[in-house]
Amino acid sequence: MSAGAGIPVWRQIEAAPAPRAKREKLETLIVGGGPVGLTAALDLARKGRRVVLINKLDFITAGSKAICFSKRTLDVWTRLGVGDPMVEKGVVWNLGKVFRGDDSDPVYQFDLAPIKHQRRPAFINMQQYHVEEILLDALREMPNVDLRFGHECVGLKQNGECVEAIVRAEGGEYVVETDWLIACDGNKSPVREMMGLDFEGRVFEDNFLIADVKFNKERPVERWFWFDPPFNRGQSALLHKQPDDVWRLDFQLGWNIDREACVRTENVAPYVRGMLGEDVEFTPVWYSVYTFQCRRMARFVHGRVIFAGDSAHLVSPFGARGCNGGVADVDNLVWKLDLVLDGRAPASLLESYNYEAVVTADENILNSTRSTDFLTPKSETSRAFRDAVLELARDFPFARPFVNSGRLSVAVNYPDSPLNAPDEADAEWSGIAPGAPALDAPIRDGWLLDRLGDGFVVLTRGWRGAVEGARVVDVDELGDVEGLIEARYDLQPGGAYLLRPDQYVAGRWRKPNVDAVAAALARAKGRKP
Repeated sequence: MSAGAGIPVWRQIEAAPAPRAKREKLETLIVGGGPVGLTAALDLARKGRRVVLINKLDFITAGSKAICFSKRTLDVWTRLGVGDPMVEKGVVWNLGKVFRGDDSDPVYQFDLAPIKHQRRPAFINMQQYHVEEILLDALREMPNVDLRFGHECVGLKQNGECVEAIVRAEGGEYVVETDWLIACDGNKSPVREMMGLDFEGRVFEDNFLIADVKFNKERPVERWFWFDPPFNRGQSALLHKQPDDVWRLDFQLGWNIDREACVRTENVAPYVRGMLGEDVEFTPVWYSVYTFQCRRMARFVHGRVIFAGDSAHLVSPFGARGCNGGVADVDNLVWKLDLVLDGRAPASLLESYNYEAVVTADENILNSTRSTDFLTPKSETSRAFRDAVLELARDFPFARPFVNSGRLSVAVNYPDSPLNAPDEADAEWSGIAPGAPALDAPIRDGWLLDRLGDGFVVLTRGWRGAVEGARVVDVDELGDVEGLIEARYDLQPGGAYLLRPDQYVAGRWRKPNVDAVAAALARAKGRKP
């Protein structure tokens, strides 16, 4: 499909011809070439898997769409070898400010990087098309990757042993018989529709205008959010900087609107000039209207079809939890699928993906719902509460945590994951608990997360045990140059942590022994210890 379909094009991708064989057998087929599908493809490819990815469109779409990418997502992309180009292209920011009414001074401001001395920043801003380009460029360097843009999944069935996908491409249709299908095909997922599945949750009666505009006026690289600004009375607005002098402006519109009229240039311009100044010279880049939704599928694993990203869950954009949540999905999924494909873990391990990805989606939906309710109070009582919080927040720190202009995306913990080993921690252990992601820290020649890699790791200070299937990394040999590993992990001499391939903690011990660590490793692979 090309630009003739009315979709704006950022970069044309040559459509792949249909394969000569009308039927082929694969281990894994990825449907969807957005950031989530491309990240899954890169992770699988780096693990040595043959990767086939199909995408209906034969181009990268223009329009910013997702723009805020969190530290956790940057850590994942760093592990996959694309963290540096992401950060180099993106706009790094840590500071957010909240304004109210006509006042030019913020109600308060906040720092999104409370834990310093980590390799990656709290957030970068970057248009989604740049993210997709960087991921595509990395995938094109890999001989085991087959990217098929212009190929559309039009039929699907599964029999318990495999999935059969009918794929339409220029030159005809063909059938892919695949052990596993990963559906990353977006919020209107054809795969989900073909399987007769749907979302559960809320659609909020409110709309926001996205205006991406380009201008050269100098402004701080910060997230600015307004409640009841003079240029959008009774509503809210948001401002973010992106690369290439492009700025993302969001304006709350209300429910009963003419969506087509709202994106006309003459109707958008007063909002833009009201926010940026009457004399600003700007160029429109992309305008659209979106409706808040906080919904998800009941399950993400359906036989041998696995859903990730927007095909599995939707959240309102305030908080940057959509694409970041999707990257978290495939970061959680791919190492488990790799073990299953290798026969090193049972297929039932994928149920832990369903559990943990649903926990992530529910936390993101909870936070997005709370943000939406604060932004768009539905009763006089709710509005009175919000206004009181904003009034108090200016002078009283206790009220500031209640101000909710979008709780920004952070990594989600899984304290009750079936993959966690029983924890021996006592009240005095301040380290990272099982089910939480590892924290970065500087070491003698770099950064801790880089040395953990993407396999099972025993992180220790002096434990001399060995467990088949897990690499031992000794903090004392790395050089804990600022003592931050010891502080963040509360890692005493002889202690140890077991870390999963996605760098989540699976177990920890003050006095580990080989049997306990081996049992935890078996549990993390979905096997009974």
